[in-house]
Amino acid sequence: MTNDLSPSVQMQFMRPAQLEAAARAFAVVYVPFGLIEWHGRHLPLGNDALKAHGILVKCAEKYGGVVYPPVFFPHAIHNPETGELVESDRGWKLSMVTALFDGLKQTGFRVIIGVSGHNIQTQIDLINEALKPVVADGTITGIGLWEMSLSRCEESDSDHAAKWETSNMMFFYPDFVDMSELGTEPLAPDMQPPHGIGGLDPREHASVEVGRRNVELASEAIGKKAQELLKSLPEDKQSFSLEAISPEHWWSV
Repeated sequence: MTNDLSPSVQMQFMRPAQLEAAARAFAVVYVPFGLIEWHGRHLPLGNDALKAHGILVKCAEKYGGVVYPPVFFPHAIHNPETGELVESDRGWKLSMVTALFDGLKQTGFRVIIGVSGHNIQTQIDLINEALKPVVADGTITGIGLWEMSLSRCEESDSDHAAKWETSNMMFFYPDFVDMSELGTEPLAPDMQPPHGIGGLDPREHASVEVGRRNVELASEAIGKKAQELLKSLPEDKQSFSLEAISPEHWWSV
């Protein structure tokens, strides 16, 4: 079903000793963000966080660190009277993400990288705002990114349910992609109904190979950024800071 996303770097599958060993080896945690949203008739609704999560797992497999489970929360709500999307309350989201980041800090990580697969600037702003009070004492650092912020080029980009996102899902979750749902008629432009797709027609431009290369470039760029951020800290702040992953010192995040 998936393209070999290793459970050995995914926090929800790790045993305590595995989590501690991974954090001691490379004290970086990656947090994928997204929402449940229309992504054409051919892709899963959780595409954004699933995409970010998959890229981060590939990153951790190569560079080290631990990947937190995908975090889903709404960017906007639909007003049934006007048909418009309205920004949902920001306060609770900021509090939630700040609390999560603080918990990861207390778990002993030194670098927090929040990656949003939902390519909206307000979500990156929220991640970076949530990081501010957590990193303020200088003992840890972090950054908010889109999955392709550091790798954007002809072979690495994003869209909405078109070439890039469809290719990513073909690579990670081929069983959840059904191209036949798109039919054979021309797609409506600019994310308009009935297709709601923005970008190059995935029927012509998407492929497993496009997804593989995009994931490779994005994960490598994020991994190198993780190394850079960890080295930017004072030398005595680059190591796992918790005495142990054990009930005497830690319980949950």
